[in-house]
Amino acid sequence: MTHLTKRVKPAGPQEAIVFDSALYFTLQANNTSMRTLTKELQDKITPNIALNILKEGNLRFVSNLKASRNLLQQVNETKEGQHPFAVILSCIDSRTSAELIFDQGLGDVFSIRIAGNVLNEDILGSMEFACKVAGAKIIVVLGHTRCGAIKGACDHVEMGHLTGLLSKIRPILERTPMIEGGDSYAYADAVAANNVHQVMDDIAKRSIILDKMIKSHEIAVVGGMYNIETGVVDFYEHPHLL
Repeated sequence: MTHLTKRVKPAGPQEAIVFDSALYFTLQANNTSMRTLTKELQDKITPNIALNILKEGNLRFVSNLKASRNLLQQVNETKEGQHPFAVILSCIDSRTSAELIFDQGLGDVFSIRIAGNVLNEDILGSMEFACKVAGAKIIVVLGHTRCGAIKGACDHVEMGHLTGLLSKIRPILERTPMIEGGDSYAYADAVAANNVHQVMDDIAKRSIILDKMIKSHEIAVVGGMYNIETGVVDFYEHPHLL
């Protein structure tokens, strides 16, 4: 499966992007203080800014530099409403919590989780609500290395309702060249990456609402692969989805 793809590593400290430091967050050396998103702040976030917020959050995560937050205060500040800037579709794997990986707080992201980060009508509807109604600026499709669901599809596992879920991944197997020898997960990781690319494209193809928002640059769709050994997210960007 061939894609025009730009792989982007997390931004370094010198590339920090602050769009409204007085209101949203301040970067002072290794100390990052985050505040709860409001509608005013959400409106100021562009898809590109949203992507950079996530890149910087992952950089903090892998550097073990968690942003300072008062979670109980965020509970109080979000009780009347929420204004997340991102929608993240990720796997149910217990090691891949999006809020932790991207160092985000309460009210920052819509988190959609399903084995193998596959796409279905309910998930598309959730994305449409998150972006068109609630104002999110970016959709992230997040796969990860050593994914059990992907490995199950590669091994042609059949079991109850899992069979139907894994059937959504199996077409990717036909377009992913086999990898002989080495780590038993090497092929599964290649399938997982291709699955991310496919889901990214399918979001625009299957949702008229999201496709229009992409074309008008209201939102962007990006992908990523989370390495469960290092904590690093490698981002994928398709030019037609930005």
